[in-house]
Amino acid sequence: MATMAENFDRRNGPPRRSWWKIALITAPVLVAVGSAIGYLSNSGFSNGWYVPLEKPSFQPPGWAFGMAWTTLYTFMGIALALILARPASRQRSLALTLFFAQLLLNWAWSPTFFGAGYIDWAFLLIMGMNVLVTATIIAFWPLNRVAALLLVPYLPWLCLATALNFETGKLNAGADRAPLGITGG
Repeated sequence: MATMAENFDRRNGPPRRSWWKIALITAPVLVAVGSAIGYLSNSGFSNGWYVPLEKPSFQPPGWAFGMAWTTLYTFMGIALALILARPASRQRSLALTLFFAQLLLNWAWSPTFFGAGYIDWAFLLIMGMNVLVTATIIAFWPLNRVAALLLVPYLPWLCLATALNFETGKLNAGADRAPLGITGG
């Protein structure tokens, strides 16, 4: 019996292997690595550099970040599994390249922003993430629409994070430890 994800994209042929078996690895790995990077870079409201900064008025409460990122990394892991289960092709290779490129930028953001205090550099990273996540969704669509749709919630959260990054720099002149003159920080 085919799963919903397999039925949704039956026109692309059967998957190479069961996507859910792959997801049992990819989702926990993405959550664990993302969490570890956040912890090691001292992300959030325990960071001595970040705590005294003025925060944008639209910043969500601290607990929302952990919940959102756990959900988003889980969705990313499932989406990745759905694409890994597809037969090898040029489109699949492109989609995976885009996915891993955005993931590397994602994993670099917390150490850059929270760890190093580089507000402008972090802003450039997150702008690149926005572009790469959009491109990844587009590349996933013909391979597996469910995988593409699982990445859609990531975009509004990234847009919020982009605005928070920019406004934090704007509100805290002199706080950026390596200013580029982008956010005014």
